[in-house]
Amino acid sequence: MDIPGLLQHVIVRGIERRKIFIDDFDRKRFVERLSDLLEETDTDCFAWALIPNHFHLLLRANRLELKQFMRRLLTGYAINFNTRHKRSGHVFQNRYKSIVCEEETYLLELVRYIHLNPLRARLVSDLVALSEFPWCGHSVLMGNQELPGQDIEEILTLFGTNLGQSRQGYSDFIRDGAFQGRRDDLIVGGPQRSMKKQVERQDDLEISDSRVLGSGVFVERLRHEEFLREKMMSGMSLPELAGRVEAFFNLEKNSIKRRSNNQEMKVARDVYCYMAVRILRYSGTHAGEILGIGRSAVSHAVRRGERIIEDNDNLIDGIMAVI
Repeated sequence: MDIPGLLQHVIVRGIERRKIFIDDFDRKRFVERLSDLLEETDTDCFAWALIPNHFHLLLRANRLELKQFMRRLLTGYAINFNTRHKRSGHVFQNRYKSIVCEEETYLLELVRYIHLNPLRARLVSDLVALSEFPWCGHSVLMGNQELPGQDIEEILTLFGTNLGQSRQGYSDFIRDGAFQGRRDDLIVGGPQRSMKKQVERQDDLEISDSRVLGSGVFVERLRHEEFLREKMMSGMSLPELAGRVEAFFNLEKNSIKRRSNNQEMKVARDVYCYMAVRILRYSGTHAGEILGIGRSAVSHAVRRGERIIEDNDNLIDGIMAVI
């Protein structure tokens, strides 16, 4: 389910469980390649961890489809790996595994799960060592390493209003999960994994997809989004979308570009962001140019817009009906 704008947990393993990172030089080359691709393709990376025989990524591919991103990442690394270690043949085990994740429910849980991988694998001895470990995104969020392209702001803003407060809140969150152990519910899709620790509703059991980590409602919405994208909205520009949203909400032309405390204006901006990113597949950066906001702010608006649309099934159809 390769849909730009969706959160995806990617897992790549070495063939026959062999090591894909022999030494720090391999790891450095991989991380440099990952960083360059993230910036070049406008792909959001919220978490990552390198283990000797596999790695995890938590990505939101905005402009490039995930399969294209992963092909460029893996092919280049495999060629360099084989050349350096004087070997031939496959480096990775089959195709990478990717699971589309319901962002509202699973974003932070997946960040924590992925960033605790080096501790579970005993590559580091404790959380203090993890915060300095150079081959995991946790050290980047803690400010001890840098990875150009890793989205730090969007995660830290969920824990506080200033950098110090945010890092402390994030650190506490990681510590709370340090003894959870292996979380199979976060690496397998399907109805049995939907909304863990909550009572599953009937629609969760009826509507499911093994490629999706999320509720039945989320799966159904993905299918509806794909239908709209293919049948109704091909080629629509962002200015045209903004105009349709303004007309639907009876707003003045170009008023959506202005920030306002008016509740209806806020709703319109959130709905615009959701439709621009999730339906039309524009990047958060491009969608934000219309509103004068950055990519991180667009991401938050997309989640708010998703909740608005959940409560009004006919809203998108109404906007599309505007002439």
